[in-house]
Amino acid sequence: MEKTTGLRENKKLRTRRQLAATALELFLERGFDAVSVADVAAAAEVSKPTLFRYFPSKEDLVLDRFADHQDEAARIVRDRPAGQTPVGAVRTHFLGALAERDPITGLCDHPGVLAFQRLLYSTASLESRMSHYTDREVELLAAVLEAESVRPLAARLAATHLVAVRHALGRENYLRMDAGQSADAAHPAAVADAEEAFAMLADGLDRTLPRAEAEPRPEAEPGAEAAPGA
Repeated sequence: MEKTTGLRENKKLRTRRQLAATALELFLERGFDAVSVADVAAAAEVSKPTLFRYFPSKEDLVLDRFADHQDEAARIVRDRPAGQTPVGAVRTHFLGALAERDPITGLCDHPGVLAFQRLLYSTASLESRMSHYTDREVELLAAVLEAESVRPLAARLAATHLVAVRHALGRENYLRMDAGQSADAAHPAAVADAEEAFAMLADGLDRTLPRAEAEPRPEAEPGAEAAPGA
């Protein structure tokens, strides 16, 4: 039974990826507004109802890849090392992603990535739908901060700022790529922008948000003797 369930889930995943890949190919070729959901369904050889079972809207065919990153900020903050602030954790991760030319930072000049980002930032309905994914990012990060005893309003405000900075930096880096700069040439400026942005956040948020605490040492078993030389 478990094997059957696994096969079924793998088939669903393959279908989902096929639909998204087919849609993106059509959107890049003809333009987002010139392609209908019926066009995508026909090209993928599925019915419209089947397509909508996988993707609630036409925009989600493009933006679904962002779902994999919705918990990224929350995970970065939750798993940060002892003594590090939430701002410091997000800053360190973003700088590392810039060094790796991670597409999520916008600092990636791969033609396929640029084509995708150009489609995203030039289509009003896609930018509008992005707010759905951004809201979820904020919600997940705020929950992590609340778990560290940050008041709900303060947690949501902090999460909103941290998520907004990541997105704003990503857009700025994309504009550099779209203007013809290479990722390598733009890297120093991207780092400077990130340092400035996170420093601005740190000035306020580091006075409000807690540093990560060290994991408590396990207590000795009752009656256990100390090791020789301890």
